[in-house]
Amino acid sequence: MNNENVWRYTLLGAIFSLLGFLVLGKLVSFQLDPESKKQFVEEQDKYSGGWHTVYPARGQITDRWGHLMAGNVTMYEVGVNLEHVKNPHTIALTLNVILGLDYAEIMKSIENPPQGLVYLVLDDYVSKADLERLQKYKDEIGNTYGAITGKDAPSLDGLTWVPKLQRIYPEKSLASNLLGFVGRDDSGKIKGYFGVEANYDDLLAGVPVTVWIPNDPNRVEKLPTVPEGTSLVLTIDREIQRSMEDIVDASLDETGAKSATIVVLDPKTGEILAMATTPRLDLNKYWNYVEIFRDSTPFNRGVSEAYEPGSVYKVLTMAAALDKGVVKPQTEFIDTGKIEVGGAEIYNWNSGVWGPQTMIGCMQHSLNVCLAWIATQVGAKDFYSYMKAFGIGHLTGVDLAGEVAGRLKIPGDTDWYDAELGTNSFGQGVSTTPLQMATAVSAIANKGKMMYPHIVRSIISNGHQYDTEPRVLSIPLSEETAVTLTDMLAESLEKEASDALVEGYRVAGKTGTGEIPTPYGYTSDVTNTSFVGWGPVDDPSFVVYIWLEKPLTSIWGSEVAAPIFPRIVNKLVVLMNIPPDDVRYELYGQ
Repeated sequence: MNNENVWRYTLLGAIFSLLGFLVLGKLVSFQLDPESKKQFVEEQDKYSGGWHTVYPARGQITDRWGHLMAGNVTMYEVGVNLEHVKNPHTIALTLNVILGLDYAEIMKSIENPPQGLVYLVLDDYVSKADLERLQKYKDEIGNTYGAITGKDAPSLDGLTWVPKLQRIYPEKSLASNLLGFVGRDDSGKIKGYFGVEANYDDLLAGVPVTVWIPNDPNRVEKLPTVPEGTSLVLTIDREIQRSMEDIVDASLDETGAKSATIVVLDPKTGEILAMATTPRLDLNKYWNYVEIFRDSTPFNRGVSEAYEPGSVYKVLTMAAALDKGVVKPQTEFIDTGKIEVGGAEIYNWNSGVWGPQTMIGCMQHSLNVCLAWIATQVGAKDFYSYMKAFGIGHLTGVDLAGEVAGRLKIPGDTDWYDAELGTNSFGQGVSTTPLQMATAVSAIANKGKMMYPHIVRSIISNGHQYDTEPRVLSIPLSEETAVTLTDMLAESLEKEASDALVEGYRVAGKTGTGEIPTPYGYTSDVTNTSFVGWGPVDDPSFVVYIWLEKPLTSIWGSEVAAPIFPRIVNKLVVLMNIPPDDVRYELYGQ
């Protein structure tokens, strides 16, 4: 070896030695410099795994007896790991045959994925049955062609699937307006829409956990157990709810009404036993929402649509007058068929003159003139104080998404006029929701105490059950007034031989016919018809509110809404196990 070669090898050796020392020095600096070490670890972590969010199972929803109304079922997300795909044709053909996916679209997705993508979702929410068929076929392909090599060899390598939970509603459309549904928002996040699903979304969804999952399968540990979301036990009775929905549907067929709504409350607790309305939605096909709820139709008319209730509102006016002491049941009023309040003339519903009437007669014949006179005796200040105590114009605070407050104009508002004391007395110029009216009237049924209306009976979290305690929302009138008015309204139904009477049970109630406001005044040929009733009067167990919107067979609540009440009560007394009055008197001495 000549001197020149020795020199070259010596130079190369020195260079490599220097590089070795530099690498060694850099390693030492990583150990000594915390910032450098942290940066090195962070860079390493980018390629060694990734952060994944583990979402808990959404809490279940049941009725008061444990019947499942909303739950979860295991489905599967089918995709491909693009780095492991050997034959896209086999994958596309298999998914076309088994899952019905488009062959050409799958081929295009696999062969031309977005740059940098390594995992591609091909189908979502695949059933267990289809997944089992897919697994069986994949095993057959592997056993038959596994030993064959070459790019054209049949192969499902790269095809993969992961389990995921899908929200299901076993009762389909039953109580759909109360439950709401679960879908995805614009960002792809799962969330609850409407009803209970929206109002309790955070509790139901639970708390997700973010964990680090290494790419090295030898380092992968079992995913942490994430506590499922909070489960809810509702106040509704599934069979009562079903019966009310059947009656709502039959009422629409019989009357041709635009919509129908029924609310059933327990006046002692404020529990909502049922709330049936139209239209309804099969919650398992929630994507049909846009088609079914067109023209700004509210999802739940019971809490989300306010209307002028008409004569059912007279119950509240009479309650205020009795409680203040300005009238008694036998107070006499001479009806002349007309009264002037605040410069406006008010007439009776039939423009008739009814002559001498007691307060029971005023309610029995639903006389606008008499109730307007009563309101003037109460006085504007006290009248509106009572209405506010009944919750009119305010949210009830019910635990359902989408509640609206309605409107009660009061003295001092720029659009309130003196004449409205008269018109408000019989439910005109004031708007309420069915739940608002049912809640207000429940104070009369519950001896003066108005309870907070609620839909959730119990919350179950981490193995513990927390019951909702009944709460008093307001005490708008005395027990004596409530008992007196209940008896008056029972007597008024009996004197007119109302279609609302129930054989074997004494009940109280009031019909309502409300004209509909338009930009050109009030309608007379189409109306909102209502009935509110409760019973048995000696110990009320239910308050029922009925609203039919624009019925075609009659404009009068006494003819279309009142007859629905006994049909409802006959269902309730069976499902709630309420014996007839004479049986209860004999058993309990009442």
